[in-house]
Amino acid sequence: MSVVSLFSGCGGMDLGFINAGYNIVWANDFDKYAVKSYKENIGNHIIEGDIGDIPLTEIPNHRVLIGGFPCQPFSMMGSQHGFLDRMRGTLFFNIAQIIEEFLPEVVVLENVRNLRTHDNGNTLRVIKETLNTIGYTVYQDVLNSSNFGVPHTRNRLFLVCIRNEIVEELEQKGIKYKFPVGQPIDPNESNLQSMLDSNVDPKYYLSKKILPTILAHGTGGYYSRSEIDLKIARPLTATMAKMHRANQDNYVTQPNELARELDKTDVRRLTPKECAKLQGFPKDYKIVVSDTQAYKQFGNAVTVNVAEQIAKSILDIIPNISDANQKNLGVNNVLEFQSNK
Repeated sequence: MSVVSLFSGCGGMDLGFINAGYNIVWANDFDKYAVKSYKENIGNHIIEGDIGDIPLTEIPNHRVLIGGFPCQPFSMMGSQHGFLDRMRGTLFFNIAQIIEEFLPEVVVLENVRNLRTHDNGNTLRVIKETLNTIGYTVYQDVLNSSNFGVPHTRNRLFLVCIRNEIVEELEQKGIKYKFPVGQPIDPNESNLQSMLDSNVDPKYYLSKKILPTILAHGTGGYYSRSEIDLKIARPLTATMAKMHRANQDNYVTQPNELARELDKTDVRRLTPKECAKLQGFPKDYKIVVSDTQAYKQFGNAVTVNVAEQIAKSILDIIPNISDANQKNLGVNNVLEFQSNK
């Protein structure tokens, strides 16, 4: 299946679909460092630039569209003017344009779990209504990465959108799309400690001065328990380079003689390579950017294992579609994507 990938980052979702047998024919991201990582590890088919500035004519035909798009506020003011006024100026507006233009059989979108309650649920409602209007049935679920083979708690919302006429054909055969279920990881068999690198550079170790701050449970009236050496890692974040307290970021105890010689503690942060492994990236994935950029990329990435299972769950039903070619549904352009309307 030919796939177009939007907001590709360093390629977590793309690798999952590739592992499942899909063919990524075109990808895009505006972050030059993410594009550098993607090109080094996946391919040169990624285009750097703002998706809003790329003409639709430059995007190839595709059967599947995937993307982990950023969430921007959807203003409900002026809702009487329809979907367009509520979407214009958001990144989802660009996605909707591409979907309506190409009408891929399947669209897979990923976002933070809190998208369900963002703006009292209005953001997700507008997204789903827009997809419905274009001609898609939307399935949604929150999947946790720790249920898919990595010791990493990461709950993400996924939307699998299938063209209506395909859904109808499947239903006539008694087939309905189902998200992969996964299986909770056994921390006694696979855990964060089992994924740690050895002989880590002393630069990742905490100084004696900063350690008390990292281990603090909070300040003032705010309390949140700080713990290190967790078996299942906390969610990785894009701002890991800043070293938050241990109630937000992951820290481990791993004695290192070189670090001790530098008068550092036995506690360290995770390395970018370890973060990559926690996101399901292959061991041979090359890190060709700074630590700061690498932390950002892996903190933003879609877990490869989860993406792969979603990709396979789609393949479970696509072979049952008798007419799975790219055809024009005759949608009446219910969304008029002209900026002057």
